[in-house]
Amino acid sequence: MESREGYTRESFRHWNAGDNPTDGCHTRAEVLLHEAVQAPTIAANCRLEGGSWYSYYDSVTVTSAAGLDIDHMVPLAEAWDSGASGWTAQRREAYANDQGQEASLVAVTARSNRSKADQDPAQWLPPAADAHCRYATEWVATPGSPGTRIARSADAVAQRPASSA
Repeated sequence: MESREGYTRESFRHWNAGDNPTDGCHTRAEVLLHEAVQAPTIAANCRLEGGSWYSYYDSVTVTSAAGLDIDHMVPLAEAWDSGASGWTAQRREAYANDQGQEASLVAVTARSNRSKADQDPAQWLPPAADAHCRYATEWVATPGSPGTRIARSADAVAQRPASSA
């Protein structure tokens, strides 16, 4: 049974030391480095300078890391609704920083990420119509995804006309 009772984003500690705790970069920076189309320069304290990224949600090329958000493919609130409320703090932190699956964390424009908010694919699809299939596929493939809700969401996406995003 899904429930948002007790949910706060702070229940999911994120942007920890990342996959490589010795590189001085937190998870957000590691995702940005991995997804860069043109690699940025890494300055002191892992500050990223230059570089470019492609936000597939809205087909936008971004040339400043500050213009990007890191989207949790399956939103933290959605995970909470589907059982993360019963997880340990360590498991929630691991979920919020999961780089083990390519699509768990995605660098996208701040605008597209904020329009998505905590919605699932039945309620929100990327603005770029050619991204819908990829998005739905990545949603379903994301570890820790709420299984039955995902199946319903995937069915809803498949039944929606492309213009309804």
